[in-house]
Amino acid sequence: MDDNKIIELYFARNENALKETENKYSKYLLFISMNILNNIEDGSECVNDTYFKAWNAIPPDNPVSLKYFLGKITRRLSIDRLRRRSSGKRAGSEYELSLDELMECVPNSPDLAASSAENPENQAEESALALFIEGFLNEQKEEARDIFIMRYYFCDSIKNIAECLRISEGKVKSSLFRTRESLRKSLEKEGWIL
Repeated sequence: MDDNKIIELYFARNENALKETENKYSKYLLFISMNILNNIEDGSECVNDTYFKAWNAIPPDNPVSLKYFLGKITRRLSIDRLRRRSSGKRAGSEYELSLDELMECVPNSPDLAASSAENPENQAEESALALFIEGFLNEQKEEARDIFIMRYYFCDSIKNIAECLRISEGKVKSSLFRTRESLRKSLEKEGWIL
């Protein structure tokens, strides 16, 4: 079913919206969650929680892209679950690996034990940083941008990125390295403390 029709079902409060969402996006959402949690039970629970959150968010939200709207919810739920589950210890998931890489170039990278939810100053700073990174990525070549987003937003493995984009793992690694270095230099130039 077309995403616009699924969104119409949400607005009509028709429970078929949940069924259609599950039919179309369950594998995609589980993939995102598994990359972060590396646990099928936790991943499945996060996907189910995603449907509940989407039901409560649409309406009033009217997502431009249902796929990315759901992916964002799943990602956030999965990271929250990992934070609770890990309680400061490293879990070894793709999320952890990608977080370690990103900490080299991004100031105040999120820590599993810390949350900015209670601190409005941190929220404002994180929002400004996110906007800066979004602008930076928009200036990158499409392939470099896709690789960066797949690794650091969707927490894909190097191997999976290479397979999806039909390039070598070495090319993925070098692209990530160059993009991180470029981002680090851009952040320093703009006065972000690393």
